[in-house]
Amino acid sequence: MSLWFGASGFFELTRNPVVWDITLKLGYPAHFIYILGIFKIVGSIIFLIPNRFNRIKEWIFAGMFFDITFAFLSKIVVLGLPSAIDALIAFIVLAVTYYAFNKIHCIDYTGNLSQD
Repeated sequence: MSLWFGASGFFELTRNPVVWDITLKLGYPAHFIYILGIFKIVGSIIFLIPNRFNRIKEWIFAGMFFDITFAFLSKIVVLGLPSAIDALIAFIVLAVTYYAFNKIHCIDYTGNLSQD
């Protein structure tokens, strides 16, 4: 997820036409794309720091969930269902990554540390 979102953030900040043009076509303003790029890169870097900032990582997962959800719904409405397949794949990868993160850090579904 760090690689996926880090690359996406980099492409947003460098105005890569593949990412930039689609995001503008979806109706998002240019300043939003820059802000999104910054947050994606910062989140990707925090993800790569082992055994630290676990509470912030939970928030980053939430941000990624919202980003993917909005991308998926925006693509369906504006570009049609076939263009949203990448967002669906990203959601599946995010869900697996989040599950693994919680298993590794012994966090149960309530967010508390497990006694196991």
